[in-house]
Amino acid sequence: MAAREHASTNAPGIAPRLAAARVLDAVLHRHRSLRAELGPALSTLADPRDRALTEAIVLAVLRAPSRYAAALDAWMPKPLPRRDGAVRALLMVGLAQLDPLALPAHAAVASTVDAMRASGQAHRAGLANALLRRAQRDGVPMADARAHWPGWLRARIEADWPGDVDAIFDASTHAPPMWLRVNRQRITRDDYLARLAEVGIEALADDVLPDALRLAHAVPVSTLPGFDDGLVTVQDASAQAVADALAPKSGARALDACAAPGGKTTHLLERDPSLAMTAIDVDAARLAQVEKAMNRLGFGDRARLIAADAADVATWWDGTPFDAVLLDAPCSATGIVRRQPDVVLHRRESDLDALVALQAKLLDALWTTVAPGGVLLYATCSILRDENERQVDAFLARTPDAVAEPLDARFGRESGVGRQVLPGERGRDGFFYARLVKR
Repeated sequence: MAAREHASTNAPGIAPRLAAARVLDAVLHRHRSLRAELGPALSTLADPRDRALTEAIVLAVLRAPSRYAAALDAWMPKPLPRRDGAVRALLMVGLAQLDPLALPAHAAVASTVDAMRASGQAHRAGLANALLRRAQRDGVPMADARAHWPGWLRARIEADWPGDVDAIFDASTHAPPMWLRVNRQRITRDDYLARLAEVGIEALADDVLPDALRLAHAVPVSTLPGFDDGLVTVQDASAQAVADALAPKSGARALDACAAPGGKTTHLLERDPSLAMTAIDVDAARLAQVEKAMNRLGFGDRARLIAADAADVATWWDGTPFDAVLLDAPCSATGIVRRQPDVVLHRRESDLDALVALQAKLLDALWTTVAPGGVLLYATCSILRDENERQVDAFLARTPDAVAEPLDARFGRESGVGRQVLPGERGRDGFFYARLVKR
């Protein structure tokens, strides 16, 4: 019994659960960013299976934190003190392993209880065991999928999409499918499907997006055949559709104005390596990710990379107009909550006002760089009309030489002059597209 009272953090299964609890405590109780916490936590885990488990647990909890909080509040004999946020987070880790991750119950319960001991909370091991055994027996009660969304954001979504609110909130609680983009410069999609089948990975070719494959089950990137050789990229279908919406002419002078981490820049080059490509990002560290993606996919220095504020045109533009400009604008990320679930925990209404102002500034500035007859594609991973339909309407009203060019149903439902995909539709992330042509 003494050995069990002092479980080692090196024992199998304990490290990923402790890492997940630390991330969740920081995000839920100390208002830290998921991006800032998750990456460093994963870097401490040598085994890729442990990294995958940690990430899966964290995302499962953050997609429905009110569900696990309600279960703990109902089942615990007395509330935990506020200072015990780490204990509460570890209990949530245990619940999420049982539902929705459906891990083997014995392993989930035993490893979480051992993790409680290893964290210095041996006196809470019995509590953890009792709570998880109850969850195993009775199931974790469901909760309102929108309960943890701030009221102001719920109200905006309900006003913007009155007929779709239940589907939007429900989709945001579920793990998204894993989408791949095949690098047509290296291999055909059919040949890559065969490569996947050889290693037992089941996938389907999308009937709309020519480079897209949807996996039946998510897998670690390290298991994808030829990933390191640039045969394939992990990218959601909605993001892949950007290349079709922009559709630059062969050899065009093209700009990706908010390029990091490089998925759209590289996709455009995969489609047409003759593009004269410039990629800009305000964050020099994130711009390095673009360079890394370019190198992995075999494009080397085929794009000019610039660390700059895209809205401050005078600091980076040489005055030669672009035939095609992509503005995948900073936004509320309300279309990708299932991928970035901390968005709804940390977003404030004042943040949205600032984002709408920034989007307008970027549109006005980048429009000056577009050649006559050229195109600017405005895109966001938002589902809010203020950032999308109304943003573009306002731009057109103040920009006499801009005209919207209709996009077809491949890009979602009509939303003003653009198109909107809502979260989960055709398995895709929420995304908006508007194609603007300079007269």
